[in-house]
Amino acid sequence: MSPRLDLALQSGLEIAQPLSVIGPTPEEDLSGLASETQVVQPFKPFHDHFADHGFTATPEADDPCQDAIVFLPRAKALARSLVHQACQRADGLVVIDGAKTNGVDSLLKDIRKRVTVQGPIAKAHGKIFWFQSDVNAFEDWAAPATQSVDGFQTAPGVFSADGVDPASVMLLAALPEKLGGRVADLGAGWGYLSAGLMGARGLQELHLVEADHIALQCARANVKDDRAQFHWADAVTWRAPEPLDTVIMNPPFHTSRSADPTLGQGFIKSAARSLTRGGSLWMVANRHLPYEITLNEAFAQMKEVTGDNRFKVFHASRPRR
Repeated sequence: MSPRLDLALQSGLEIAQPLSVIGPTPEEDLSGLASETQVVQPFKPFHDHFADHGFTATPEADDPCQDAIVFLPRAKALARSLVHQACQRADGLVVIDGAKTNGVDSLLKDIRKRVTVQGPIAKAHGKIFWFQSDVNAFEDWAAPATQSVDGFQTAPGVFSADGVDPASVMLLAALPEKLGGRVADLGAGWGYLSAGLMGARGLQELHLVEADHIALQCARANVKDDRAQFHWADAVTWRAPEPLDTVIMNPPFHTSRSADPTLGQGFIKSAARSLTRGGSLWMVANRHLPYEITLNEAFAQMKEVTGDNRFKVFHASRPRR
């Protein structure tokens, strides 16, 4: 059991079914909860983790529940919208569990101004607290019905929600006019790169692969073209239905606050598996990330085609088998 939740239960917190747990990561051990507990997790690898552990996992939910537990994300706007969602769905208690680095102290202060808080309990560099659900107390914390950036639909908490990522702008500008008939955008996000590819000469099908269900829903709104196919999947393990001519990507490099270049390395290996023998990979990355060795291992040819002091764009071709 997650340490703060376990301590709260030992200290007298009583939670009832139907229970909805919103936003847990594999770091949160939910083994002490009943198997019928619903887990709401839009990130595909985390979603699958809890499904594999016997929970009813879903990427989104708006159905009623008795109690709700919210594990705080890092993004403040997303955290507030999750609190609002929990209050709209729960008839009983809303439990908030968060690390200090995810802003739990600030959120606790703000919530105390609106409802009566029980707890809080501090443990493991974070806090857990709870309150009686109130459907009216957090109306102004609701996620906007629509959120747009430069004409594109985004949402709180998704990558680059408040502006187009400059690395993606650099990559799109570096791409040739012709990429082949079958193309994939690994880690497509809310669809900026894919939207820019729809005018490529000879494009027949474009696969948008994204692990964040919320971002993928935005991409569906931003890329309205019959040639686009949307895949809620982990790009590291995704397999293309047919070999691809080109893969483009601006891969993520962290799922926590620490950079993890193995994520991008996994994207590179996935791209190599999905390409034809003469296929190409176009990718952009932060300048400090060490992807060159993996690119040379996965492809017969690789070069940096452009870049600046922040980013670098690679073109790699002829994947090694």
